[in-house]
Amino acid sequence: MTPRVHILRGDLTQEAADSIVNAANRKMLGGGGVDGAIHRAAGPGLLEACRAIPEVEPGVRCPTGEARITPGFELPARYVIHTVGPVYQGHPRDADLLASAFRSSLELAVAQELRSIAFPAISCGLYGYPVEDAAAISAAVVHERAWALDEIRFVLFSVDVFGAWSGAFE
Repeated sequence: MTPRVHILRGDLTQEAADSIVNAANRKMLGGGGVDGAIHRAAGPGLLEACRAIPEVEPGVRCPTGEARITPGFELPARYVIHTVGPVYQGHPRDADLLASAFRSSLELAVAQELRSIAFPAISCGLYGYPVEDAAAISAAVVHERAWALDEIRFVLFSVDVFGAWSGAFE
């Protein structure tokens, strides 16, 4: 089965999908950008659910490139899949870690038998990942296999990011 892929401009926190992906930090306790917006929209239950996820090392609940899942609380989405992308340094490992963040999120959605997932532009805000490169990496991960999902959405806030993702999926 090949999922439908949609590239949309909009507010990820308004997506009525089985899951939305949070571009989280390793602590998973909220932050700026998409992470802060998701925490504000989901309400205080999300922070409590994140705090309940055990640390795998001091101060780290989700290592870079991995994903964790919580309920969506006050969001239209049933679940939030939290993933940590790399802070862009210009090293080849950055691309591997970003691909792993997208892949881990998709794998977790499939493992939870979810049907739809909506992504932001992981690592492209505060973490400084070049938008065109991140879009190409996301497209490569989506096309590397037939994911057992009905729909994969990329919900992007700005015109330039929307353009990069639209181009990567043409």
